[in-house]
Amino acid sequence: MIRKLTILGASLLPLFPQMSAAQDQPPPPEARSETTPAAADPAAMSASAVGSARTGAQHRFTGADLFDLAVAADPQISPDGSHIAYVRRANDIMSDRAVSSIWLIDTRTGEEVPIAGEHAAAFSPRWSPDGKRLAFASTDGGSAQLWVRWMAGGEAVRLTGLPTSPSSIAWSPDGRSIAYTMLVKDEGPKLGSAPANKPEGAKWAEPLEIRDLLTYRADGEGYIEPGFEKIFVVPATGGAPRQLTFGPYHDGGPLSWSRDGSTLYFGANRKPDWENDPVEGEIYALDVAGGQVTRLTDRNGPDGNPVVSPDGSKIAYLGFDDAGRAYENTNLYVMNRDGSNRRSLTENWDYSADAILWDSDGGGIYTQYDDHGETKVARVGLDGSVRDVAKGLSGGGLDRPYSGGSFSVSDGDAIAFTGGTPTRPAEVQIARGGNARMLTDLNRSLREVKALGEVRKITAPSSHDGRTIEGWLTLPPGYTARQRVPLILEIHGGPFSAYGPHFATDNQLYAAAGYAVLSSNPRGSTSYGEAFANEIDKAYPGDDYFDLMSIVDRAVELGVADPDALFVTGGSGGGVLTSWIVGKTTRFKAAVTQKPVINWTTQALTADGPAFFGRYWLGAMPWEKPELYWVRSPLSLVGNVETPTLVVVGAEDYRTPVSEAEQYYTALRLRGVPTALVKVPGAGHGSIAARPSQSAAKASAILAWFEKYRKGWTRPAAD
Repeated sequence: MIRKLTILGASLLPLFPQMSAAQDQPPPPEARSETTPAAADPAAMSASAVGSARTGAQHRFTGADLFDLAVAADPQISPDGSHIAYVRRANDIMSDRAVSSIWLIDTRTGEEVPIAGEHAAAFSPRWSPDGKRLAFASTDGGSAQLWVRWMAGGEAVRLTGLPTSPSSIAWSPDGRSIAYTMLVKDEGPKLGSAPANKPEGAKWAEPLEIRDLLTYRADGEGYIEPGFEKIFVVPATGGAPRQLTFGPYHDGGPLSWSRDGSTLYFGANRKPDWENDPVEGEIYALDVAGGQVTRLTDRNGPDGNPVVSPDGSKIAYLGFDDAGRAYENTNLYVMNRDGSNRRSLTENWDYSADAILWDSDGGGIYTQYDDHGETKVARVGLDGSVRDVAKGLSGGGLDRPYSGGSFSVSDGDAIAFTGGTPTRPAEVQIARGGNARMLTDLNRSLREVKALGEVRKITAPSSHDGRTIEGWLTLPPGYTARQRVPLILEIHGGPFSAYGPHFATDNQLYAAAGYAVLSSNPRGSTSYGEAFANEIDKAYPGDDYFDLMSIVDRAVELGVADPDALFVTGGSGGGVLTSWIVGKTTRFKAAVTQKPVINWTTQALTADGPAFFGRYWLGAMPWEKPELYWVRSPLSLVGNVETPTLVVVGAEDYRTPVSEAEQYYTALRLRGVPTALVKVPGAGHGSIAARPSQSAAKASAILAWFEKYRKGWTRPAAD
């Protein structure tokens, strides 16, 4: 199974292409509910429903407004293109969580009806090949299970009673079976035992916890239960599931059926040393009847996401050659169904392919990709030709303006996707023949009342080498030209990710408080080509500092930023750079470093990707080049810091562990620099802004810190 480990950001996700250190995107609520089902009633109550005693409407965006937000995700268009089933995520003020339900849209009229999620979370809708049924997962009744709804009659039936949650749902071509993956639990290691003579009624301590996995805990998941992800198949009308794969390795999705239904294709690392090689992966063919597994690819690098062509003769897939670099573009490949005649379709296309689907005639493949911070869908022909078919995708997260989104394609090549604007969260859209139409308006009542900050693109040449650096300024509502306002430099995580012109609650909350917010893409950001991303390979943080300072200078030059009122914050990789910046300059009045890496040695050995960080990010283990680890650690610069710096971290962060934030806080205290440590209870790295109340409180704490040091701080004279 190919995994993209967003190292300084979200959890260990089965995505492409490699570990992104500091991305700050929370995992989708429905994904979390697969392992931790929400007990609350999913009928979300908004903040507006509670009412207010104010004498007039509040036109500024506030923390309470987070409870009123809803976003669209995972739009699945029916084979005939007549309907789209999508996941609607709405924040519930009573449970303080996002609630997921499935809605159905008529693509001709735009009429919407709810079809799943009345009593519990519902997610992952997938159409049957004939479009007459819809499979989905739901926590109705307790844990997540597989359900099927007959669309004509509206009846939904639970197919499974599984001990762990199903994922990677895939219908067989004849509609008779559904394949899925599921964690099969295993016994953990045992060493000795407690005494056997426990008296009746005695209350002894809990048994010893014994771990033997290299990665024994994962952000958003906690301590990993022993077991392996395996492939199953279940009759689509109900019956006993059948396990198809076995062995001590993870067999992951997505899954793709051969056209005759005899074979399932999947990606996995089935090598004995899979724990020590987090990037490796191959494509496998699984004989559904006999269980035989055949490897189809064999290179050093991750191959995964297999998708069978309409005529069944070819397989499209994603991958790259593992060169040991921190970042590689993911390429789109095609091969014959037996693994022969492998070739890249995007070798000379300097973008990273993601989320692939064949077009209806088998002459090309649709792929999602990022271009200068914006997400698009392109059709890549078998001849290597590329043309865009949809743009404006969004859905990378709510709190920060990350690129992202998702799409699906009908048999007639209509494209359903999630897309919004800088002032509008992700909606469901449909594109036909290059013309897109928005089908939902999930936040109309909020948009009609709230004055949101305008978002403008700016660019600047880097003082380091003249490279063009892009950024987006979110301005305070009602901003007038040449009005100088305080500026917050807000730095993205990853570091291999990108900001763009997308809606972000943090930015709008900061703007509502009177700040301009600068979201920039320094070197190391994705969507600008492989070379630009690898400018920080084995050199992070580094020259990206000059890029950020240069675009701040541009905001000052444009007459927007007050040069005497500059502030800086960022999460994960953005926290790394925030801590690096205050060690390099005193031009910012105050700073907030969120879930940072402070000491690469301790992070590399305590985070949830120990096989990745040293090898790919620094090129050595801590004991091999301790001086390299130290010179790239913000802790090495703490002796220079004179900027009041707040430190924020999730209390259950396993990507940039809590000890990283605590080290920095303690070091700042010892140096006499104003600081405070804020822990977000129950939050992991990728879920630090997942609960609306905590997201609002965190933004409020940041603004309060900046306000406290609006005029800066001067170290008192020594006695």
